[in-house]
Amino acid sequence: MLRYDRRVHFLAACFSGVAGYVDAIGFLLTGGFFVSFMSGNSTRLGIGMAEGSSQAGFAAVLLMAFVIGVMMGTITGRIAGRHRQVAVLGLVTLLLAIAVLLHSLGAGILVALPMVLAMGAENTVFAEDGEVRIGLTYMTGALVKVGKRLTTALTGGDRWSWLPFMLLWSGLAAGAVAGALAYGAFGVYALVGAVVLMAVMTLVTAAIGPISTRGPHPS
Repeated sequence: MLRYDRRVHFLAACFSGVAGYVDAIGFLLTGGFFVSFMSGNSTRLGIGMAEGSSQAGFAAVLLMAFVIGVMMGTITGRIAGRHRQVAVLGLVTLLLAIAVLLHSLGAGILVALPMVLAMGAENTVFAEDGEVRIGLTYMTGALVKVGKRLTTALTGGDRWSWLPFMLLWSGLAAGAVAGALAYGAFGVYALVGAVVLMAVMTLVTAAIGPISTRGPHPS
C-alpha cells in the first residue's frame, strides 16, 4: 500500500469507512453478527456449534453470502474490463439499495444478506491478477502493519510508513461510529446514507479513471 498514490489511500479509507458504517448497522440489526467482518462471524460459528445453538446456522449463512459476494464482484469486474472498479462499486451500491428496499418490505433480518453480499463485493475493488491488493473490510492485517512500521520508525527507518495503514483502520472505525449513531436515529434506513455515499464514490472513481494496484503488495 505504501507505493500507491494519495488517490488510492484516500479512496481506500473512504471505502473502509462505508464498510464500517454498514457493519455497525448490520451488527445492531442482527444482534451481534457482522456483515463485513467475517473473522467475527467465524468465531460466532464456532461458539454456536460448541453450544448447539441455531446461531451457528445464521453465522454460516453470512459466511457463505460473503464468499458469494466476492464471487459476484470478481465476475462483474472481469466482464467490465477496464471499467472494473466502477462496475464493482455500482454493484455494491445496488446491493445496498436492495437491502433498503427489503427493509421497506418488512424483510426483517434477511436485510443482512444483501448487505453481506455488498461487503464481499467491495473487497474486489482493488483486486488485480486474481489477488486482493487492499482489503477494505478487515483490519487485522492493517494493524499488524501499523505495528511493524512503527517498529521500523522507532529503530531509525521511515518515520511515516505506518500512516497509510492507520488511515485505513481509522476509516473503518470512524464509519462504525457514524453507522451506530445513524442506526440509533433512523434504524435500518440509515443504510440510505451508505447508498448515497457509494453512489457518489462510484461517480468519483469513474471521473478519476482506472486506478492500478498491479504488482507485489508490500508487507
